[in-house]
Amino acid sequence: MVDAMASFDGNRLMATEASRRALPGDAEGLSVSVAGAEGLAAYAGFCRSALFAPAQGAIWILNWAAQVKPDLLVATLTIEGKAVFALALEVVSRGPLQVARFMGDRHANGNFAAADPQWLARADVTAVRSMFAAIAKARPDIDVIALERLLPDLDGVANPLESLDHFASPNLSLAVDLAGGFDALLLRASGKRKRKKHRSQTRKFEAVGSHRRIEARTSEEVDRLLDAFFEMKELRFRKMGIANVFGDDQTRAFFRALFTQALTEDKPPFVLHGLEVAGKLRAITGSSRSGQRLICEFGAIAEDDLGHTSPGDFLFFDNIQEACETGFSVYDFSVGDEPYKRQWCDIETRHFEVLVPLTLKGRALALTLRQGARLKAFVKNSPTIWKLTKMLRRKAVGQAAPAATDDEN
Repeated sequence: MVDAMASFDGNRLMATEASRRALPGDAEGLSVSVAGAEGLAAYAGFCRSALFAPAQGAIWILNWAAQVKPDLLVATLTIEGKAVFALALEVVSRGPLQVARFMGDRHANGNFAAADPQWLARADVTAVRSMFAAIAKARPDIDVIALERLLPDLDGVANPLESLDHFASPNLSLAVDLAGGFDALLLRASGKRKRKKHRSQTRKFEAVGSHRRIEARTSEEVDRLLDAFFEMKELRFRKMGIANVFGDDQTRAFFRALFTQALTEDKPPFVLHGLEVAGKLRAITGSSRSGQRLICEFGAIAEDDLGHTSPGDFLFFDNIQEACETGFSVYDFSVGDEPYKRQWCDIETRHFEVLVPLTLKGRALALTLRQGARLKAFVKNSPTIWKLTKMLRRKAVGQAAPAATDDEN
C-alpha cells in the first residue's frame, strides 16, 4: 500500500513535478491539467462516457458550482490526449488551512471519481499520484486533499483511489439485495410482518382521507416536495440538537436546481418521492440512480398527528417495491446505521477515506482529521456511547427523545 501522506511531505513535495519527466514508469503520453471553472465544460463532456458515482456526475458538479459558487478546481489525467480520470473539487477553509474536497461536503456520499472504464482496468497508483502533484503545483495554497466517503467499488469495478494509503470511514452504508424481485425479498426480510404493517398503515391513512405516492415530474412538484422536506428537516435537526445541513439558501437552491434539471433527461438521475395523506405531505425521499443501484440520498417525515404510523417506513416499502419492478438490483439506504434501515438491509459497505497532505501544515491537519475519524467511529460503533451522545445533544436543546426514527438520512 502506498503511503500518500509520506509521499507528499514537506520538501519531498517540492521535488515532485506533474510533468512527464517526473513520472518514471508511467504510461506513454501521460499528462495532468488543473483548471478552475473553465474546466467544467470539459468535465461534463468527459462524464458522458465515464464511470462515476452520482455526486461526481456532471449534473451534480455543474449545479453545485452554479448555486454555491465555490472556489473549485478540475484536475484531469490524460493519456495520449484522451482524458481517463478527473477530480472535480472545491477548496474550503478549515481554520487557517485550505482543504480540497469533493463538491457537496456531507451531501456527497458513496463517492467514486469520474474515470474511463477501460483505464480503470489497468489504473496505476503512479498516475493517480501525479494528479496530486499537479494540484499542489497549480494551487500551492491547498494544504490537504480530503477525499471522503469513497466507495470501494462501483458496480464491481475497483476504486483506483483505494491503492493509496486510506482508512475506514466512521459510518457504515447499508443496502438491500433485490435479487429475485420483491416477493423473494420479503421472504428473506420478515415479509409477512412487513405486509401486515403496510396494510395496517393503509387503513389508518384511509381513515383520515385519501393517500397517494407522488413522484415529482414537474418543477412545481419539485418545489412542493422540497419545501416540505426542508421544513421537516429543520424541525427534526432542531430537536436533535445538531446543525441543519440543508439549512442555508445556497444548499437549498442547489437541490432545487439538481432535481429540476434531472427532469430534462430521459431517465432522471435524481428523483423525489413523497407520501401524501389527506392532502398533506407526510414523508419525502430524494434518490439517485446509479447503474443497477437506486440510492436513497435523504429522507424525512412530518412530525404530526400521523407521525406514529411511520409514514417513512410506508414510503420505503413502496420505493423498494418499485425498484424491484423497474429492474434495479440494489436499493441503497446510503450512509448511516439506523434501525429502520436494518429492517430491510442485508448488505453492509464500509466506505474509505484518503487524506493527501500537500504541505507540512497539511500533514498535521491530516493526522488530526484521521484521529477525529477514529474517535467518531469508536463512538458510533458503541451502541451505549452513541445512544448517550444523541441523548445529550437533545438535552442541550431541551428536547425529549423523538418517537420517530425513519428519517435520519
